[in-house]
Amino acid sequence: MGLSKVNYKGFIWPLIVGILIWLCTPMRPEGISVVAWHLLALFIATIVGCITQPLPIAGVALIGFTLTVLLGIAPMKEAVVAFGNSTPWTIAMAYLIARGFIKTGLGHRVALLFVRYFGKKSLGLGYALMGIDLVTAPATPSNTARASGIVLPIIDSLSSTFHSSPKDGTERKMGSYLLFTEFHVNIITSAMFMTAMAPNIVAVGLAKELGVNITWISWFLAALLPGVILLAIVPWIIYKMYPPEIKETPDARELADTQLAEMGPMKLSEKIMLAIFVIAIVLWMISSFVGMDAMTVAFIAVVLMLLTGILTTKDVLNETGAWNVVIWFSILIFLAGELNKLGIIPWFSKTVSHSLSGMSWFVILLALVLIYFYSHYLFASGTAQVTAMFSGFLGVAISAGVPPFLAAMLLSLTAAAYSSTTHYANGPASALFSTGYVKQADWWRMNFILGLLYLVVFIGVGTVWMKVIGLW
Repeated sequence: MGLSKVNYKGFIWPLIVGILIWLCTPMRPEGISVVAWHLLALFIATIVGCITQPLPIAGVALIGFTLTVLLGIAPMKEAVVAFGNSTPWTIAMAYLIARGFIKTGLGHRVALLFVRYFGKKSLGLGYALMGIDLVTAPATPSNTARASGIVLPIIDSLSSTFHSSPKDGTERKMGSYLLFTEFHVNIITSAMFMTAMAPNIVAVGLAKELGVNITWISWFLAALLPGVILLAIVPWIIYKMYPPEIKETPDARELADTQLAEMGPMKLSEKIMLAIFVIAIVLWMISSFVGMDAMTVAFIAVVLMLLTGILTTKDVLNETGAWNVVIWFSILIFLAGELNKLGIIPWFSKTVSHSLSGMSWFVILLALVLIYFYSHYLFASGTAQVTAMFSGFLGVAISAGVPPFLAAMLLSLTAAAYSSTTHYANGPASALFSTGYVKQADWWRMNFILGLLYLVVFIGVGTVWMKVIGLW
């Protein structure tokens, strides 16, 4: 066997950027340690490497991880703890749940039912997926579980029905549109409900510490109009910006009926898979009330699939997409966490607060939201950024005279919107991007555009709407 192909030119920019930042160590800001500055150089070089891709992203992340240890930034004993983060493992288990859908044929059956009722146009399928995410969002506090565990299996099966797969270069037929639409629908529903993702709960707790009380209903009312507007237009915008090659399927109902007839009644394996899936959804919905996290639920579902014979141990080991995410996403979360731990993120927050003093409260609020949004390029977890920056930014806003509820809600809504920055921005981004339906360049380009839309709607419409209904 020959050597694997390596894109050595892809190392040029990561090396240049990393070395330049490293050489600026003597000029680092006061209060930043040498180790922290070196980690910043390494982290940014790793992110640039994820963009230029001299190796697949998991390979780039492993290089960054190894250099972190070799350069003395973190000891190996501490670094390997990175692989214990719950989010990548939740994604991996969701991949295995999706594998069960495909293997039993249940996913194909569900996809055919979607095609029967919504499949005359590809746009209709996009809005149908939106309906699933919207209905499950209020009671599913893990947006990763919702996107990759509930909706992704349906997308895979729908794409297969229309012979659209990244494995043979036909992803643009249908799969790319459906997957990218689900990613952005997931962002919007995560913003609409306080219980739709973990960072929201963290933000509410931190806001309460600063005297700002956000209830479930006040959150819902504040996000309602911006959310409805975005849900109405975003699938259509993506349809125009990133159109599927198959736009109309006039014979879709007949095709679905024929294939459903060929499949016959549900097999025992499909019924078992459906039962396991329902158990997982119910547990995800009540997880926040019974003290069970999303990762535990995902593991329970996979264990049940193994015990019932839906999956074999070989199936689990061969699910390379799952283990790929565990490697690279765990490492990026670890590196971003170390930036916070070593003081880079607190220094950044403090610098921002000092530089904004003396301006009008709306200008300060606008600046804080924009900085909060674009800072997410340095994070691989929404919860991590909320934990690191939310209190500081909300405190600056309140001290500058910004209405407290308005400031807290706009920062909270931004915590959902900033998932539209990168392919490592949060769990759903990593899970959906890793399927290969959307190329990295397209992911960054379209996310940048849609991110601007979210900022306009949340800041513009959201501010006016909250004033009209008397929330500030």
